[in-house]
Amino acid sequence: MTVTTTTTPATPAATTADKTGARTPEAADVITGARDRIDALDDRIIGLIQERMAVSAVVQETRITSGGRRVNLSREMEVLDHYRQALGKPGTALAMTMLELCRGRV
Repeated sequence: MTVTTTTTPATPAATTADKTGARTPEAADVITGARDRIDALDDRIIGLIQERMAVSAVVQETRITSGGRRVNLSREMEVLDHYRQALGKPGTALAMTMLELCRGRV
């Protein structure tokens, strides 16, 4: 009986250029550095949103215990307009998502 073995070529590990889509190692390095910075910024943004959620909960709780409503729609409109002016139409969608995250935590 003859046993035949076949070997498959080892798949090389993905290079930095493969991971970034860059065509040169130099460009891959720039992209990798920029992505690291973006990841750090995203972590800060998430932290700030979590802080905003906590402050919003204090505002809502205080408003409710004083006999008011949980949500102040005129204030939310101010926030939406602020984001729209700063970031354009996508800013409004971003603000809506943020407001949704901050509502109803009380």
